[in-house]
Amino acid sequence: MHPTLQRLLASAPVLTDGAWGTQLQARGLPTGTCPEAWNLQQPNLVEQVARAYVEAGSRIILTNTFGANRFSLQRYGLAQEAAAVNRAGVQISRRAAAGRALVFATIGPSGKMLIMGEVSEADLHAAFAEQAGAMADAGADGIVVETMSDSTEATLALTAAKETGLPVVGCMVFDSGADKDRTMMGATVEQAVEALCRAGADVVGSNCGRGIAGFVDLCRRIKTAADRPVWIKANAGLPEIVDEKTVYRQTPDQFAAYAPQLVQAGASFLGGCCGTTPEFIRATSAVLGS
Repeated sequence: MHPTLQRLLASAPVLTDGAWGTQLQARGLPTGTCPEAWNLQQPNLVEQVARAYVEAGSRIILTNTFGANRFSLQRYGLAQEAAAVNRAGVQISRRAAAGRALVFATIGPSGKMLIMGEVSEADLHAAFAEQAGAMADAGADGIVVETMSDSTEATLALTAAKETGLPVVGCMVFDSGADKDRTMMGATVEQAVEALCRAGADVVGSNCGRGIAGFVDLCRRIKTAADRPVWIKANAGLPEIVDEKTVYRQTPDQFAAYAPQLVQAGASFLGGCCGTTPEFIRATSAVLGS
């Protein structure tokens, strides 16, 4: 096991952070614009988000780099800025952490469909390698490949991230099928976890896709299928559209109440995804501390 993970897991469970996109929007990020561009344009506002999670009790915070691969950035005319955006994202979170938390840089999907031939595996790997390399150069403590629905794309991202020598987390989204326990591409929990492990993920898990109540059984299945630590970041319940805005009804206390069940199910790393805020992390910290 990577030494960084050994140190963290000596006092598990490890609390991670919550959602970033909605926190940036709360600070003025216009809908439909590129969140990652703010790493260069509004670094102080991005740092506010990271610092809020550190102050809430996160021992690991992520970075504003989820869509900072060249293919996603291309939609905003920023493909040539990929390395700069990723370096800045890590540097911002490191400033906010100030030694109080570790920084795991996040890599999300490319937005391209391999199965449709929209991109080659070689080009996709190169894009993820560019992203991961910039993150490592900027001083990231680890990398999280998250919100993946295609095991092949996840494998390409994990392989690129592993080339940095940093510890790497691999997370899939399970939101399809009759029981909402398959990826969008149809892989079962066990099939997806096997692919993540085969690609060398040091930690495996799931984020997004469903409310936290559905993650308990999901976590148990991941733990059974994997011989390594489990990472869970659930949504704040299911979203509703109210006055053309996405609303999450679950409260921080309701969310945090599931933390003991997730730990019992095998989670070593716990945090939040869509709809969660620093208050959710603070509430979870209080429950775990008790």
